[in-house]
Amino acid sequence: MSSQVELVIGGMTCASCAARIEKRLNRLDGVEASVNYATEKAVVSAPESVTSDVLVAVVEKMGYTAAPPDPDPAPAEEEPADQELRALRNRVLVSLVLSVPVVAMAMSSWLQFEYWQWASLVLAAPVVVWGALPFHRAAWLNLRHGAATMDTLISMGTLAAFAWSLYALFLGTAGIPGMEHPFRLTIERSGGDGNIYLEVAAGVTTFILAGRYFEARAKTRAGSALRALLSLGAKDVAVLRGGLETRVPIERLAVGDRFVVRPGEKIATDGVVEDGSSAVDESMLTGESVPVEVSAGSRVVGATVNAGGRLVVAATRVGSDTQLAQMAKLVEQAQTGKAKVQRLADRVSAVFVPVVIVLALAALGFWLGTGASASASFTAAVAVLIIACPCALGLATPTALLVGTGRGAQLGILIKGPEVLESTRRVDTIVLDKTGTVTTGQMSLVEVVPAPGVPAEQLLRLAGALEDASSHPIAAAVATAARERVGSLPAVSGFASVDGLGVRGEVEGHAVAAGRAHESTSWLPALPAELVSAKADAEALGRTAVTVAWDGAARGLLVVADTVKPTSAAAVRQLKALGLTPVMLTGDHEAVARAVADEVGIDEVIAGVLPAGKVDEVKRLQSAGGVVAMVGDGVNDAAALAQADLGLAMGTGTDVAIESSDLTLVRGDLRAAADAIRLSRRTLNTIRGNLFWAFAYNVATIPLAAAGLLNPMLAGAVMAFSSVFVVSNSLRLRGFQALAGNTSAPLAGAAAPRSRSFADAA
Repeated sequence: MSSQVELVIGGMTCASCAARIEKRLNRLDGVEASVNYATEKAVVSAPESVTSDVLVAVVEKMGYTAAPPDPDPAPAEEEPADQELRALRNRVLVSLVLSVPVVAMAMSSWLQFEYWQWASLVLAAPVVVWGALPFHRAAWLNLRHGAATMDTLISMGTLAAFAWSLYALFLGTAGIPGMEHPFRLTIERSGGDGNIYLEVAAGVTTFILAGRYFEARAKTRAGSALRALLSLGAKDVAVLRGGLETRVPIERLAVGDRFVVRPGEKIATDGVVEDGSSAVDESMLTGESVPVEVSAGSRVVGATVNAGGRLVVAATRVGSDTQLAQMAKLVEQAQTGKAKVQRLADRVSAVFVPVVIVLALAALGFWLGTGASASASFTAAVAVLIIACPCALGLATPTALLVGTGRGAQLGILIKGPEVLESTRRVDTIVLDKTGTVTTGQMSLVEVVPAPGVPAEQLLRLAGALEDASSHPIAAAVATAARERVGSLPAVSGFASVDGLGVRGEVEGHAVAAGRAHESTSWLPALPAELVSAKADAEALGRTAVTVAWDGAARGLLVVADTVKPTSAAAVRQLKALGLTPVMLTGDHEAVARAVADEVGIDEVIAGVLPAGKVDEVKRLQSAGGVVAMVGDGVNDAAALAQADLGLAMGTGTDVAIESSDLTLVRGDLRAAADAIRLSRRTLNTIRGNLFWAFAYNVATIPLAAAGLLNPMLAGAVMAFSSVFVVSNSLRLRGFQALAGNTSAPLAGAAAPRSRSFADAA
């Protein structure tokens, strides 16, 4: 029998570290491990004979740290990840300040004063020793385990450049006063005793440190979704003890406790209503825009909002057993189990680094064997290491990301990091949440249906005045539309709310009632045949029909619904044009979902699905061979966004959804999803092109270096040109344009209500 163990892993520096730990754990009998670099966690399924102590020992033997997560962590003023990010930022800033004058002096002869080379040494030494320390540590760790990554190449290249510069300064001729770096583009064999490479060592370190900082900043957000999700719950609760209300912290609430929830408050935990009736906004859980009516015996969920009357609830689940806590667990599991994308540079470095080392040693041995001087032989060997140092390689990803994300921000698209981009190229299925994504997520009055002989304006004015005294979301939609269409509303007197049914009161001398008609109740007059037909038509489309009556007769219907965003149909067409298959996935009812899907052109609909079900549906699509993108905006979408190969969150949605996603669409316009995928694919292609040319320059010049023909100025020029090429190629992303009409579109808003007569209906 196997059990699942979770470990917090420390010391990983790149995705290949996670892959190496995972591979080592999976060698244990009966063990299946998944290690996620972003969340720095491992989820291990292991037989009972393999304890967590055994797993920890295996990881620690590899040079990393591992420990089970603290079930009750003490509150800290600052997250450890935030502390590490701040330390890395300081390392980048210090290295940048010190490196700029070093590079400037090396490349500009007019800055080369009498002792400039020694000033360069003083400035470059802290950068190479302290600034590049993370790379040196990682390279040493990789060396102990027979592995090579970008860290190995960076460490070797910077140390080789720095060591040779020390040799040239102290034992060669580079340290003499007045030494200059003449800029000669010639291929000739030289001893190299008068050449220094301090600008290479310092510049490469700073460039790649900056890239690591931006990557780390994106990575630290992995845990933010969980913190944001858990923060949605109530912080304290009014518990009934001895007939009195006592407000206590939520942690002290126990199963069986009875607590009070007033209008507008969050329900503290999962429970059953014992007294009172109300409408509860469960959109964070189900995505359904219409509040759910609850009364004695109804089940309610923690963190949902009481939109109506006072409730007394008996707690049935608390702490980690609640649906909110389970949703947080779903998000974490989805993030941990997400496919791990290793950076292309790391994968190539695993082959490139050993080849470079072999070539450097071969060049040294060859020239020593042919009788060349030790100085010339070492110059050739070190030149191989220096020309292989990945200056352009270090710029390839950060510059394209910087330009691509900057252009995306101008278009309302936020890209979180390089790992995001690899998924966009292969995505073939896009799953769309309904409420707040395809629709506005807000109730609006979409139709006014007066009975024969009743003016639509009078129907809306009297109903609007009555509903204006209620706090129910449907009432608010009616009152808002009435005020917009008929102006100021008359006063209401004798207002009363009928639990679970509607409201009544006196307006302009009429006894007015409004609510949802039920056959089992007689508080509203019977509907005439014409209104019965209109009510059936509205409900067939998943809309809510509010009956309005006064003076003992039904006078009309007000149809309320969550309206489709004006841009959603165009967005679906654009997504299809990109080769994607759209699927609507929602917690709302089948009729509502189908009506919306038909309106925007989506063929496949999956309705009535709770958060865990959304994750399962995404997994089902993935297991069928699809590469799935998911677009959502609510808390109930967070786990599915994390599970999807590519998660896109509407910027108008919740923080939890945004933190769980890979891309954020700031304007809340679904058409931005098509532009986001196009921009991501273009950025990824640019990164791949940059990486190819960065390696190509290195590979092309390594034979010259090995032959001892590459003088330092030509080496510097080649490296500078490769860097300029990479930056210029990345800058082409500034010309990326949104699809025609996308940027000028208005933000989605509610559709204006319309009136119809029964002649129209016929």
